[in-house]
Amino acid sequence: MAPAQFITSSTLVLCLIGLALNRTHLLSALLCLEGAMLSLFLALSLWMIQLTSTNFSAAPLFMLALSACEASAGLALLVATSRTHGTDRIQSLSLLQC
Repeated sequence: MAPAQFITSSTLVLCLIGLALNRTHLLSALLCLEGAMLSLFLALSLWMIQLTSTNFSAAPLFMLALSACEASAGLALLVATSRTHGTDRIQSLSLLQC
């Protein structure tokens, strides 16, 4: 396995482990999701460089644009949650309370 592949796969695994184990605050979950998306972007970019194919060269940029949209939607939900509930703790959120 190439060092670049090892780094991107280990970054993705660490972000997913952080998402699974550290679920106290919504901000930490959003940061773990953003780290996972950036590691996938890096892996996709390196894969496109190795393929030397121009057919899917816009795929990493499209994925980066989607991750930016995901981050902005997540931050908007974080602001709305902290305004209504007063905290960003995931345990205080409930789907039964409106």
